[in-house]
Amino acid sequence: MGLFKLGDALKDFVQNSKLKNGIRAAQIEEVWAEIMGVTVAKYTDKIYIFNQKLFIETNIGPLKNELGFQKTQIIQRVNEKMGDQVITEVIIK
Repeated sequence: MGLFKLGDALKDFVQNSKLKNGIRAAQIEEVWAEIMGVTVAKYTDKIYIFNQKLFIETNIGPLKNELGFQKTQIIQRVNEKMGDQVITEVIIK
């Protein structure tokens, strides 16, 4: 049996586990203010990923409208920040 670096073993575990979406959502949440700005982050209630879809929840009507216009840019910014094609669609709730 070969030797593995701990970091490589953890990456392999995350890639092959059901925790992947939760971890990615947490990573996106950490940099959400950087990606979208402090004001948007302040009024975003919840962010989660399911089947490469980023769900954004907010109770602010005008913010929902604005985020709806920026779906393409959100996908590009998130994927660029994560360094991988993490999401393919954005759903505003």
